[in-house]
Amino acid sequence: MFYFLSILVLIALDQGTKYLAVKYLAPIDTLPLFQGILHLTYAENTGAAFSILSGNQFFLKVVTLIAISLMVFVLYRLLKNPSETWLKVCFVLLISGGIGNLIDRVRLDSVVDFIDFRAINFAIFNGADSWVSIGTVLLFYVVLTKKTKVF
Repeated sequence: MFYFLSILVLIALDQGTKYLAVKYLAPIDTLPLFQGILHLTYAENTGAAFSILSGNQFFLKVVTLIAISLMVFVLYRLLKNPSETWLKVCFVLLISGGIGNLIDRVRLDSVVDFIDFRAINFAIFNGADSWVSIGTVLLFYVVLTKKTKVF
C-alpha cells in the first residue's frame, strides 16, 4: 500500500507544479531563478523526451499506457518479495512519471515542461521527467549491482 500511495503523492506533486506553471509561467514565458543558470520557462512538448516523435500523440499515449500497465504488474509481483525495496522504488518512480506525463497527453495533447537548466543548455523538463530519469538510472544500478529477480 505504501508504494501505491507514494505513486499518488508523486503524481500529485507533478500535476500541482504543472498547474502552477500553466497558471503563472505561461503568461510571462520565463522566470529567472538564477539568471543564465536556472529558469522556470513554460513550454509544451508534443513529443517524448527531447521532443522525439513530436506530434504522434496517439502512439505516445498507447505506448505509455502499455508500459505503465506492465510496470504496475511488475510492481505488484515485487510486493510479494520484501527484500527488493530499491527495485520497488525504481518502479514507483517510473510509474509515477509515466502517469504524470500521460495525464498531460490525454488532457492537453502535450506535456507541460518548465524546469530550464540553461547553464548546461539542457532540454526543458518537468517533475515527471525527473521521476522517470531517476527511476531509470536507479533501475540500471540495482539490476547491474545486485542479483535481482523481477519474476
